[in-house]
Formats: sequence, C-alpha cells, structure tokens
Amino acid sequence: MAKVAINGFGRIGRIVLRACLEKGMDVVAINDPFIDLNYMVYMFKYDSTHGAFKGDCKAENGMLVVNGKKIQVFAE
Repeated sequence: MAKVAINGFGRIGRIVLRACLEKGMDVVAINDPFIDLNYMVYMFKYDSTHGAFKGDCKAENGMLVVNGKKIQVFAE
C-alpha cells in the first residue's frame, strides 16, 4: 500500500485526511507551518463544513493520533 503525506491542513487537507481514513489509506505525515498541533486536533474534530469527526482524534507526543493511528506532524 502506498503511504500518503498531506501538505497543508486547511479545508482541503482535512477533507483529504477524512477521505484517506474512509478508504483505509496509510497517512504517515501532515505538513503545515501555520497550524499548531492542538489547533489541528480542534479543527479536525469540529469541522464546521463537514461536521464533527465521529472517531477519536488527539495530540500525543508531537503526533496527531486519529483512531489510534499515529501521524507525524511537520511545520516546514
């Protein structure tokens, strides 16, 4: 299976992550130099356009953890 990295976690980056999770794709990294990890969690959990995320999402040891899957976060 191919590994996916998302560059930018705005409106489109968040919907790409949701789509990847629904399709069972392996998201390994997210890069966004403008968004803090805790705000990433908040925006993903409570998306005003696509609704609240029904799974589990949290920040842990500098990583975004979605449904138990750890995703490395970069700010470059």
